[in-house]
Amino acid sequence: LPKKITVQDILEHIEHRPWVLPKRNWKYYQEWNNAIFLHWKVDGEVLRRFVPVELELDTIDGSAWVSLVAFTMEKIRPRVLPPFSPISNFDEINIRTYVKANSKTGVYFLSIEGGKRGSCQVARALSKLPYRFSRMSRMEDQYSSRNNEQGDEFEIRYLIGSKITAKSESDQWLTERYALFQDLPDTIAEFEIHHEEWEINELEITGLKVDYPRFSNLINNSPDLKHYSKGVKVIAWDKTEKKKTDFLKT
Repeated sequence: LPKKITVQDILEHIEHRPWVLPKRNWKYYQEWNNAIFLHWKVDGEVLRRFVPVELELDTIDGSAWVSLVAFTMEKIRPRVLPPFSPISNFDEINIRTYVKANSKTGVYFLSIEGGKRGSCQVARALSKLPYRFSRMSRMEDQYSSRNNEQGDEFEIRYLIGSKITAKSESDQWLTERYALFQDLPDTIAEFEIHHEEWEINELEITGLKVDYPRFSNLINNSPDLKHYSKGVKVIAWDKTEKKKTDFLKT
């Protein structure tokens, strides 16, 4: 049998990180499993309207990007408690872009939705992240989501290809992110995370509908890059907050 990976194993595997681990105790464990990544190169001026002024857009080769990540959240739990599957396990879709702040590169969520109402309520209360409920369905080779209030719809059918053993600079840049920045009413919240490096596979799309009306100038049915991953085990620290009035771009 393969050796079970412990939290300590994950915390000791740090050579791929761009900065050191936080010194304080971690707060949450979670797994991001069977992840579908769709990535679009976007116009930075259009994207800028969706991102708080306190955050700098991160770019690669002069281009900004937006990604839709559809996966299954599993075993999420606080440090001192076991997971409770009715709340801990749910499908999630986030639409994110790439930013810089506090001398770190990270992600910023344009949208984050979950497939269970209760899980969204708990996640929103604990993290203050803007989770919303959408009806989601997942089978072996397809994933769908619909939110009637927002008019959002996502549907994909796919085949998993071979493992990508030689990642491109763009592959690394789009997937290896260890901070999340999110705007709250008076502050910018920073969340630090840690996991082992993503193992990614090629992804063949056999059917795709991406319809998020408010992001129609950013994402569509033709992603520029795409990946699949069986997932990562994630350690997360509690957020830190900095007043918007004190925020300095670095």
